[in-house]
Amino acid sequence: MDTFARNLRHAVRALLRAPAFSLTVIVTLALGIGANSAVFSAINAVLLKPLPFPQAGQLVRLKQTSLQGVGQNVAPVRLEDWNERTATFQAMTGYLTQDVSDTSGDLPERLRLASVAPRFLDVWRVAPALGRGFVPADHQPSAAPVALISNRYWQRRFRSDPNVVGSAMPIGASTYTLAGVMPASFTYPDANVDVWVAYVGMPTNRNSAFLQGFGRLKPGVTVEQAQAELSVLQAQLAEQFPDTDRNVAVEVTAFKESIVGSARESLWLVFGAVSVLLLIACTNIAALLLSRASHRRQEVALRLALGSSRAAIAARVLTETALLAVVGAALGLTLALAGAGALRAFAAGFPRIDELAVDWSVLLYGLAAIVGVTLAAGLAPALRSARGAETARVAQAGRGHVSGRHSLQWTFVGVQVALSVALLAGAGLLIRSFDKLSHVDAGFDPKGVLTFRVSGSYAELNQFARMVQGVEGMLDALRAIPGVESAGTSSPVPGVLNDSSGMQFGAQQFKLADGGDAEMSADLRVVSSGYFAALRVPIVAGGDCPRQLDTPAPGRLPDVVVNRSFEHLFAGRTLLGRDIALPNGGASRIVGVAGDTRDLGLGREPVPTVYQCGTVSAYPALAFLARTSGDPAALVGAIRQRFKEIEPARSIYDVRTLEERIGGEYVQDRLRTTLLVLFGGAALALVCLGIYGTLSYVVSLRRREVGLRVALGAPQGNIVAQFLLKAMRVVAIACAAGLVLAFVFGWSLSGMLFGVSPSDPVTLAAVVSVVVVVAALAAFVPALRASRIDPMEALREE
Repeated sequence: MDTFARNLRHAVRALLRAPAFSLTVIVTLALGIGANSAVFSAINAVLLKPLPFPQAGQLVRLKQTSLQGVGQNVAPVRLEDWNERTATFQAMTGYLTQDVSDTSGDLPERLRLASVAPRFLDVWRVAPALGRGFVPADHQPSAAPVALISNRYWQRRFRSDPNVVGSAMPIGASTYTLAGVMPASFTYPDANVDVWVAYVGMPTNRNSAFLQGFGRLKPGVTVEQAQAELSVLQAQLAEQFPDTDRNVAVEVTAFKESIVGSARESLWLVFGAVSVLLLIACTNIAALLLSRASHRRQEVALRLALGSSRAAIAARVLTETALLAVVGAALGLTLALAGAGALRAFAAGFPRIDELAVDWSVLLYGLAAIVGVTLAAGLAPALRSARGAETARVAQAGRGHVSGRHSLQWTFVGVQVALSVALLAGAGLLIRSFDKLSHVDAGFDPKGVLTFRVSGSYAELNQFARMVQGVEGMLDALRAIPGVESAGTSSPVPGVLNDSSGMQFGAQQFKLADGGDAEMSADLRVVSSGYFAALRVPIVAGGDCPRQLDTPAPGRLPDVVVNRSFEHLFAGRTLLGRDIALPNGGASRIVGVAGDTRDLGLGREPVPTVYQCGTVSAYPALAFLARTSGDPAALVGAIRQRFKEIEPARSIYDVRTLEERIGGEYVQDRLRTTLLVLFGGAALALVCLGIYGTLSYVVSLRRREVGLRVALGAPQGNIVAQFLLKAMRVVAIACAAGLVLAFVFGWSLSGMLFGVSPSDPVTLAAVVSVVVVVAALAAFVPALRASRIDPMEALREE
């Protein structure tokens, strides 16, 4: 302990004597450890921490899929079949959400309502904080409607009144008995849910698939075992119900994986990049410490001569490094707090990002970083300082020592250059990819299109004509507002892969009703009249969707428009006017052929698509789209006022431009691109510092030699060239190694790139050019300083 305290006091005095050196190392470490800790806090919150449910590892998500692998929601009757026959699950349940209105205020207020199947709270193992939960009798057709409300809504609407349980609560056209208040921690299926109600009278139609399904496994059962069992059960149902289940499969996914799986690749990529940045910082600091150790060689030689052991010398150097690491880490963790807040704001679309916090696990990670940095940056300088034979020789040589090899310092510089080339190459590829994605032709024009949703209820489907006329009336009112050029509805929103508030129909099987053709797979979307005009999608044959005001005849469904890709499936066949059989029974007439559009996202090629004209199949999950002649945001007030006049019981919500919705799909792309650019820029700055510091150190050691050469008439240009070539030779070799790393890094990014090869020569050439130019500038300054050494002053120093 006494030895450690003595080393610590010595380290403090030594570092205070070199404030510029100490500050440089501390700031470098603070940025490296701070950025690393902030990204680790995101990894910890999103990927490592368990979900906030009891035995969360037992929770799984259930999807009903086609045999082609396209995921869908689950039919309630099929979910019940699985639940009754399973031996691996404790229970299965499901839910669907809709948006209704609270009309108790001046303006209708949106309420997110979740209708839940039996066993909902049992699967989550959660109980209301006040009142009771759902019981099996609540789901019977004869049951009185009951509801649970969120803690947030209880505080806002009922001012935390503990006597609210048992009171009547109007929701839409129905009145519910308020059975209980959920805990503040329960926010499933999302944080916006205000009310949970018991779904009453589950439909028995096996083609009616609308529930989001999930379940809880029995202890010790794996996801793979559950998948195998449900696959067998569904095969048995296919034999029992061949008309409806022959093309149905089941997919079981760990619930946590279904939530965070999309973010996993991006987060680990960013973490790998920031870890490389920390490694570059460590090599930079190691080079600085080696230079400092060389300047202190006489001190070290004297200590050895006085009896100090090499282990004691190494311990002192490591203590100095550890002290720098502790101070840098403390400052870095402070920066990590700010970085975590910035990540929460910038990565708002990431799952679980609101749980991000700098907690004890991040502090432990910071402690591990201190140890790692101390060893990575301080071990080589410590061992070099403890080499007694060499330091004794140096002490005897004194200032007459004019040369020597500095291969270790230059090796560290080379490592920095190689790693920075790889980082910058990755950033360059992502920039090029994002640029190409932003300029892709979507097949429709999102500029100037305002989108929003209007609250509605599935109960309105029982009054088909009234519901359809209501939607058409809202569209007519929208089109009549000054500044609105055209309007329509769509579900899901075009250009958005994951429209959480819309119906996800996925790929369906279609065939011509009168031709006996084989079934063709195509995407199904529901749109209204005016949809194609609002998006400026060209109709290449036939006409637009007609207005749907009348109830279709028995066996008939609303007309459809198909796209060019769908038409190509029937090459040489005329589709206009022909009937097409839809997968849920019934036939529709093809009234038009539209141009191809990237409905599933800008990064995905157009797929064969069938647009069903109408609203009933997707109501109430409709998005209204209004093309405006000016700024879309300027019309929001007028739209709200007009809808209040014609539909006072409905609320307007989720108001965004179509460009904003599409841009929201690429939060991860923007985050990883931005962070890699920042990390690459920081790495390049550290490379500059490393080259400048190392070459300055070499120049300082060779002052006498350079002074003699200048005195003997050596041209300044030759001296500049000699030092410059020394640095650039290292840079050239490191760039070659960096290109190898860049190829490997590029291929790991291949799944994230759009329109760019992982070995894109333009990007790699640009990166190498930038690194070489920046490195040359960093080396030129100390090389020029060497050429201006005063010979007499250099000789007098000896």
